[in-house]
Amino acid sequence: MIIGYSDRINHAFAFAAKHHDQQVRKGTRLPYLTHPANVAVILTRYGCDEEAVIAGVLHDVIEDCVRGGYTSAMLMQRIGDKFGAGVLDTVLAVSKRKHTDDGVELSSDDQRADYIERLEKASSTARWVCAADKLHNAATILADLRRTDFPDTVWNRFNQGREGTIQFYRSVHDRLRVLGFDAPIMDELLGVVQALEAYSRPETARTDAKP
Repeated sequence: MIIGYSDRINHAFAFAAKHHDQQVRKGTRLPYLTHPANVAVILTRYGCDEEAVIAGVLHDVIEDCVRGGYTSAMLMQRIGDKFGAGVLDTVLAVSKRKHTDDGVELSSDDQRADYIERLEKASSTARWVCAADKLHNAATILADLRRTDFPDTVWNRFNQGREGTIQFYRSVHDRLRVLGFDAPIMDELLGVVQALEAYSRPETARTDAKP
């Protein structure tokens, strides 16, 4: 078990901060780095090792930071060189792909389906990072819904809308369960997904008390 800090983790945060610079969370002014930072906190809370935490910090770099002269191949090379093949493999396992291995472009729906399918070959570390990533994202949506009287302002951030977004998180959870990933984090993820499903029913949204 780690304390939650090391030179490699600090280096990973500096690397992520550079590549996520000026990016913000959808529909907010929050720096995007708050998301991978929270993923790292979740992984640390569950006692994951340094490799998992570093991958959690870096998990969106290849997917979201192809800009400023960087290609996905360049980002892959940099992560592999700086943090090792294990971290790179984990990051790739939890990154949505825009193209198949044959170069066929994937639609948004196909990207999500491909992501879920590839969990079968993902390592245990990658499944931990996946669960922590989805836990933070789903919990953030739930918290934002509870803070607003206008839920459409939250759901409009996502191309797949309310039903598609909730279904994706449910599908990821269910897929991990089917694959035998029964780590303690799964109970927390299920609780958040179920709360999101319940809150998003019209009758619940009208009566749910905001903190």
